[in-house]
Amino acid sequence: MQTCADSAFCTRLRNAPGPGFAIDPTSVSVSGAHVVAHLASPAAPGATLILRLISMGGIVRLHINELDGTRFEVPGILVPSASASQQEWTIVSQSSSALQLRTSSGATASLNFSPVALSVTASDGTHVLTWNADGHFAFEHTRTKQENDPAGWWEETFNGHVDSKPRGPNAIGFDVLLHDTQHVFGLPERATQFSLAPTIDDNGTVSEPYRLYNLDVFEHLSNSPFGLYGSIPYLIGHRSGQTTGVFWLNAAEMYVDVVKSVAGTSTRWIAESGVLDLFFLLGPSPPEVARQYHVLTGGTAMPQLFSLGHHQCRWNYKDEADIAAVDAGFEEHALPYDVLWLDIEHTDGKRYFTWDKAYFPNPIAMQSDLASRGRKMVTIVDPHIKSDPNYRVFKEAEEKQLFVKTKDGADFKGHCWPGESAYLDMLNPTVRDWWADQFSTSVYEGSTTDLYIWNDMNEPSVFNGPEITMPKDARHVQGVEHRDLHNANGLFYHMATASGLRRRGYKEVDTVSGDRPFVLSRAFFSGTQRVGPIWTGDNAAEWAHLEVSIPMLLSLNVAGLPFSGADVGGFFGNPEPELLVRWYQVAAFYPFFRAHAHIETKRREPWLFGEETTGRIRSALQQRRRGYKEVDTVSGDRPFVLSRAFFSGTQRVGPIWTGDNAAEWAHLEVSIPMLLSLNVAGLPFSGADVGGFFGNPEPELLVRWYQVAAFYPFFRAHAHIETKRREPWLFGEETTGRIRSALQQRYRILPQLYTLFLHANATGAPIMRPLWWEFPGDALIYAVHNAFMLGDSQLVVPVLRQGANDTVVVLPGDGLWYDGTMGLQLDAAAPGRKLFRVATSLDAPVQTYLRGGSTLVLRERPRRSTRAMAKDPLTLVVALDRSGGARGDLYMDDGRSYAYQAGEFVYAQITMKGGVLEWGPGDHAQMGLPPPAPGYDPEVYVDRVVVLGLEGGPQDWSAVAVAGAVGPRVALDAAPGPVQVASEGPSLALVVRRPHLPVRGTWSIEFRSERASS
Repeated sequence: MQTCADSAFCTRLRNAPGPGFAIDPTSVSVSGAHVVAHLASPAAPGATLILRLISMGGIVRLHINELDGTRFEVPGILVPSASASQQEWTIVSQSSSALQLRTSSGATASLNFSPVALSVTASDGTHVLTWNADGHFAFEHTRTKQENDPAGWWEETFNGHVDSKPRGPNAIGFDVLLHDTQHVFGLPERATQFSLAPTIDDNGTVSEPYRLYNLDVFEHLSNSPFGLYGSIPYLIGHRSGQTTGVFWLNAAEMYVDVVKSVAGTSTRWIAESGVLDLFFLLGPSPPEVARQYHVLTGGTAMPQLFSLGHHQCRWNYKDEADIAAVDAGFEEHALPYDVLWLDIEHTDGKRYFTWDKAYFPNPIAMQSDLASRGRKMVTIVDPHIKSDPNYRVFKEAEEKQLFVKTKDGADFKGHCWPGESAYLDMLNPTVRDWWADQFSTSVYEGSTTDLYIWNDMNEPSVFNGPEITMPKDARHVQGVEHRDLHNANGLFYHMATASGLRRRGYKEVDTVSGDRPFVLSRAFFSGTQRVGPIWTGDNAAEWAHLEVSIPMLLSLNVAGLPFSGADVGGFFGNPEPELLVRWYQVAAFYPFFRAHAHIETKRREPWLFGEETTGRIRSALQQRRRGYKEVDTVSGDRPFVLSRAFFSGTQRVGPIWTGDNAAEWAHLEVSIPMLLSLNVAGLPFSGADVGGFFGNPEPELLVRWYQVAAFYPFFRAHAHIETKRREPWLFGEETTGRIRSALQQRYRILPQLYTLFLHANATGAPIMRPLWWEFPGDALIYAVHNAFMLGDSQLVVPVLRQGANDTVVVLPGDGLWYDGTMGLQLDAAAPGRKLFRVATSLDAPVQTYLRGGSTLVLRERPRRSTRAMAKDPLTLVVALDRSGGARGDLYMDDGRSYAYQAGEFVYAQITMKGGVLEWGPGDHAQMGLPPPAPGYDPEVYVDRVVVLGLEGGPQDWSAVAVAGAVGPRVALDAAPGPVQVASEGPSLALVVRRPHLPVRGTWSIEFRSERASS
């Protein structure tokens, strides 16, 4: 694997001072949200750069490029709405040496001209960051090759591979000082501690910098700064009172040094090419930094519910009989799972979109059999296309010139699983569109809509390439070199595949490329129905014209021309409000619905008639919308595509996993900091292969891994082809029972997990959270990476050491906590309760603690799959804080389609205060949701309420349910009981049994202590 010392651009820029770029004061202009200036340096003759400083509310964007703007900028990473966050600068002061500006959030940005530097100060006057504090800014400009240019500028060699560099040196470097900050996180992916260790220490000792370069790393180490399969060039610094994000939008190979000092943490960044497009996320809190990154790159895609269940995979299940036997094994041993996976051996000679007919002769029947029990299948589709003129996919792509080219213009060929292979140019939107079409069930022979996809090896992996990847001088569309986009390559594959699964629900019936036409005509004849709609012509604002519109449209409909309507309100004349409202109410059911008026009439937009009339028209329009509620915003189900490679923005597409780990305790332990790094870097839908991909885990390691993985956002067991089979029932009943308990734990928390995905979608919030995320002022927990929060309510403390009989618990903050199994109350502020040991065993579940002041919604009936539990009742656990309060939420939809975008969901807010538990509609707009559809009801009920922390204990408390605001009062069955149903634990909670309260509705439960009233 290449190091910084092996790389010419890293060697040039790592420790060298920058050339001293300065701003020309006469070039500075400020307009709205933009500052524009020119940069030059005597040490870089011929280089003129253009600097743009853009205010985006709580984000400051610094963009620097060459003046001609011809360098590659990676497309499609920022969401289109990101530019809408731009806000006008306020000039505080301006001179010939500096410019001081203020953002709308109150932060101050100070741009120093010579040498160029940017300092950002929070609204309270504290220093947040300084860009180019140490003078490392360097920008290698485009130039003409000279005879005596230094080695490595125009060509370099690594392990016998020659990299031509037709553009010469194009590297960029800079430093960012995070003031008073000693902990930095992010920069995934790598297997190392969560709080990034310094790469240059106080004595100047230099170790390897953190590298971001997507590679197929075989059997990766459990503690290494080297980059792995994906890259997110996003770093988060945290100290009490300030969380800051630094995001460099650049997909080229990158190195980052971390240098700590009394002033804070200096991060030094170097990339081989591209532009400087840097975003400073000013927080100041962890949730605000997450929201700011969400504004830029988007939220996590809402997953299908099945994808949050347990996935079973290995390389490879041999044949259809093997698939049936594995499925039957899970059924026989009552082990829940949702998805069965097939690796590369299921294909005909590694030709993707095919089946080896000798072993999989009836793939549709196989998928249908799994689907009959609510389960799905995933097949692997890798990016390398076998070079075979008789292989349809290769032949068609070759004929259409869809492959990446060599530097000399021929189709690039490299070796991977099929042997010689070609690689599609996914930078090209035309190629991505063609690739998406391959997933149609009419094209992908043997596939069904219960089949989903796994994109592996998409770094891309090229077995005979430099570092097992594509040469940097390979060419993409418009001559873009692979070096410029390498780290985003896997994302483009991922995007195209997910697009294919989205469109497979409708693309098969739309065989003509492009959109369907819409042309309205007034004249018509027999056959017009084949062309487009008509309307009834120049009617008038009269009641008689409203009335006659119905027989006119009925006549057109029975005569074969149904797509027709009448001008709402009448074309001539001025309708009074009553007529206009009645016309809208009728027209909501016209096949063609248009409001239209003559040039000489008064304006009649609905809001011009007063709020009462506007409201009535709004209701009519909403009635029209309800008529379409059965039609998904996007036809078909939400896609599920697992990817190994990733980049910023991958969260909008689908999940990833941490790659080829090993069946070792060290790999189990490092999975937590790896997943925490991904979560804080905006990619929460992630997991690690349970049991380790390589090697054979002993039963203890396997059990401990399942216990931890029950809380991973993505939960998949996977193994190498040369490992022993490790289905849970192969290790004896004792081990099987322990794994069953872990799997049942996963399915218990699915309502909570699904709700957390809504938050990730709407706000960018991580799902697995470091302890400091929820307790940002507790300095004792900043470096903790062997425990984590699941959302804001549940502390998870797994066992990660072989043979451990106990584990150390750190309770963050100074509030109340409750043992998640027994319900025992713990006070983090009490002596000996901040840090303590707790006994554990393989038979005990993972230690979890419920945060006082939170709620947790569970499903407690053991089921075999997510589909089987769709109508199961819920358990609501309420963990009270010192004041007797708690709050939380729940999100539910059909778990499958895009109907939630048309209002088919339930979003409930849950609060308890003053002894009253209230359940009602939450703020849907805050969560990015439309108004709830009035007719949607998931027909799910809360049938168990568990309250922890009632004053004086759960004895002598009663409960009364109240439907709505002033509905009937019903006494409920409430008595002391255990936290978990059917548990033998102590009765430390007040348990309300069978209240049968709907999730879609408004209700409350009043709790009353008999002792307080006596």
